[in-house]
Amino acid sequence: MSMVDDRKLSQVDPEMYDLVTSESKRQVDGIELIASENFTSQAVMEVLGSCLTNKYSEGLPGRRYYGGNEYIDQVERLCQDRALAAFGLDSSEWGVNVQPLSGCPANFAVYTGLLNPHDRIMGLDLPHGGHLSHGFFTPKKRISATSVYFESMPYRLDESTGIIDYDTLAKNALLFRPKLIIAGASAYARNYDYKRMREICDSCGAYLLSDMAHISGLVAAGVVDNPFEYSDIVTTTTHKSLRGPRGGMIFMRRGGEFGDDLLNAINGAVFPGLQGGPHNNAIGALAVCLKQVAEPEFKTYQEQVKKNCSAMADRLIELGYDLVSGGTDNHLVLVDLKNKGIDGARVETVLDACHITLNKNSVPGDTSALVPGGIRIGTPAMTTRGLKEEDFVVVADLIDRGVKIATEVKAAAAGPKLKDFKECLASSPPEALAQLEEDVFTLARPFPMPGLPIQ
Repeated sequence: MSMVDDRKLSQVDPEMYDLVTSESKRQVDGIELIASENFTSQAVMEVLGSCLTNKYSEGLPGRRYYGGNEYIDQVERLCQDRALAAFGLDSSEWGVNVQPLSGCPANFAVYTGLLNPHDRIMGLDLPHGGHLSHGFFTPKKRISATSVYFESMPYRLDESTGIIDYDTLAKNALLFRPKLIIAGASAYARNYDYKRMREICDSCGAYLLSDMAHISGLVAAGVVDNPFEYSDIVTTTTHKSLRGPRGGMIFMRRGGEFGDDLLNAINGAVFPGLQGGPHNNAIGALAVCLKQVAEPEFKTYQEQVKKNCSAMADRLIELGYDLVSGGTDNHLVLVDLKNKGIDGARVETVLDACHITLNKNSVPGDTSALVPGGIRIGTPAMTTRGLKEEDFVVVADLIDRGVKIATEVKAAAAGPKLKDFKECLASSPPEALAQLEEDVFTLARPFPMPGLPIQ
C-alpha cells in the first residue's frame, strides 16, 4: 500500500483546489497585459507536473553527484540542443546552461563566474527601464544584491527622446572602466543597438552581457534585433515572450579568445556556486517549449505580438497618451501618465478591479518606485489567446476608460495618499467601474485559454 495520499487535489486539499480554480477563472475572464507574463501550452504543463520533479541531479549531464540520472541526462541534453537550435547557434561557438531557476539567478551566476567582489558593472537605470538584477541602488540603500556585491553605475535614456543615450554611456564607460556592461531592460520599447554596445565594451575592456529575458521569443523568431552577434554572454528567462515554463538560460560564447573559459566559469557558478539540484520538470518543460519555438506558427505568433503592440500604441497616442520613446519596436509600450494628472499605482488599482492586469512602472523623471508616473503594457499573453490588432484597439479604449475612472476617484478621495484612493474606490466605486468590468469580460471570455483547467 502506498504511503502517500494519491487522491486528486480536489479530494486531498479542497482549499488549495478552490484557490487554483479561482486563479484559472481570473486568467480566463481577464485581460492579461503584464509584459513579462504569458500563457504556456498544455504539453509544457504536462511535463511540469510529471515525475521529472522527483529526481535529484546535481551537476551537469554525464557528471552528476547522484546516480539514476540516465534519462535526466537525456532530458537536459535535449533541452540544450534545442536551446542552441532555437537561436541558430553552433555548439562549437556557443554553450548553454539551462539550469538557472529564473532570470535573476541566471544573471547572478554570470556575475559570480566572471567577476570578483567589488568589480564594476553598468546597466540601464531602473527608473529608465532597467531591471533590479542589473545593479539598482538608491542614495540610502543598495536595493539589488548585484549592487551589494559589485559596484554599479547606471546608464540612462536621453529624456528628450526616450532612447538610450549611447554617447553618454560611452563617455562614462571610459571613466568608470566596468568589467561588464549589460544590454537589457525590463521596460524599454525599442531595439538595443548591440553593435554600439559592443564598441563601447571594447573601448573599456568590458564583457558584453545581453539580457534578452523580455524579447527572447521575438529574437528566436527573428522579428527583433539579435544580440548574439555582438555579445559574450546572453541570459534570458523562459516564461515571457518565449512562452515556456518559469526558468532561465545562460548562453556563453566559446572558442576563439575565450576557449571554454566562459562556459566553465559560469557553469561552475550555477553549480556548485549558487544552486543545488536543478528543477528537472522545468528543464523538460522548457525542452517542449523550445520544440514549439521551431515550428512556423511560432514566428507567426511573434509577428502578431508586434503588430498588436503597434496597433495598441497608435491608439493610445490617438487618445492623447505620451509613450516613452514615442512608440514601440517590440512587445511592450511604456506610458507616461503625467499629462493625464494621474500616476501608475492608481491606474493599476482601478484596472485590477475590473480584471485588466498590467503594472505600474517608473518613467524618466520619477522619484518613487511605489507610486510611479507610468504603466507598462505588453501584448504576448493576449496574443497567445488569439487577439488581433482590432482587439488591441479596443483594449486601449478600455484602459483609457480606466484612467478616467482613476482620475475621478483621485478627485473624490479623502486625502492625497494611495491608501486614501484605495479606500475611496472600495467604499464608493463609480458606476462606470461595473460597466468597464462587464465590457472586459465580454472581450476576454470568447478567446480560448491554452492548457486545461484543473480537474
